[in-house]
Amino acid sequence: MDLSLTTQTYGVDDQSWLGSEHGTQATEPATLDTSAFTKATHYPDGYFKSGIPLGVITATGKYGPYQGDATDGRETLVGFLFAAVKAPAVNTVDVAGALFTHGKVRAARLPVAVDAAGQADVAGSIRFI
Repeated sequence: MDLSLTTQTYGVDDQSWLGSEHGTQATEPATLDTSAFTKATHYPDGYFKSGIPLGVITATGKYGPYQGDATDGRETLVGFLFAAVKAPAVNTVDVAGALFTHGKVRAARLPVAVDAAGQADVAGSIRFI
């Protein structure tokens, strides 16, 4: 086990999509299936963007980007990536993140838009403002 001190620099995380502080203290762990994400859309600067809408890939239980026309489970929105996560050098390595599942979301400030069906999926726990 390496216990040496290391320094890592991160870019500024844009959480302006959060509509309030409500729900930020109750995020859930989420393993991101990096092979399901598109670099140009989801991590162009080397980080998965905070606020990416997520769905669960049924076969693996891992999370991928919500996509209304998917057929692998990601067609159901379950929450949003709470904070930016560094993308691995190759998209075959899964990474851990935090899932925001309850609170208010500023739809216009999300890094990827959510359609009406996705908004309906989380209507009982997330309010879009």
